[in-house]
Amino acid sequence: MINLLPPQYKKELLTEENWKLTLILGILVLIFLLSLVLILFAIKIRVVGQVEVQKILVNLEEKEFSHLKDLEEKLNSINQTLSKLDSFYQGQFRLTEFLERIPEIIPEGIYLTSLSYQKVPAQVSLTGFSPTIGSLFNFKNNLEEQEDFKEVTFPTAIWAKLVDINFTVTFKIK
Repeated sequence: MINLLPPQYKKELLTEENWKLTLILGILVLIFLLSLVLILFAIKIRVVGQVEVQKILVNLEEKEFSHLKDLEEKLNSINQTLSKLDSFYQGQFRLTEFLERIPEIIPEGIYLTSLSYQKVPAQVSLTGFSPTIGSLFNFKNNLEEQEDFKEVTFPTAIWAKLVDINFTVTFKIK
């Protein structure tokens, strides 16, 4: 192919071609930069959204933590109260346990007619009937063997009778 154009025209065509190429490259660079800016803007929006979500979650956790802290304080207070109640009740005489032990202490043939309990000196009085002095003596020994009973006293007049004895016994509880 032969080019019959004058050299000046050729130069103008070359300049125009270079200009178009520069313009196309410039537009491509501009499109690339614009795409980069849009991508970075989208990333920024995503990161800001995630930061806001994390802030909300942190606030919720702080509220929950403060609520748990309040509950913990209430539980500590209740535990202290329960501990005080437990120590109070540990120091108390348990009448029901005492009543459960009475049948184990009483020998066969003896029966009780009354039971009296005084809290302040922690004293118990039992009244009952024994068919023989031997049974009553066994009952006295059983009471004295108990570690938490002290000052077991029977009136001396009851020991004079050998059968059909109405007795009264008093003792203190530790």
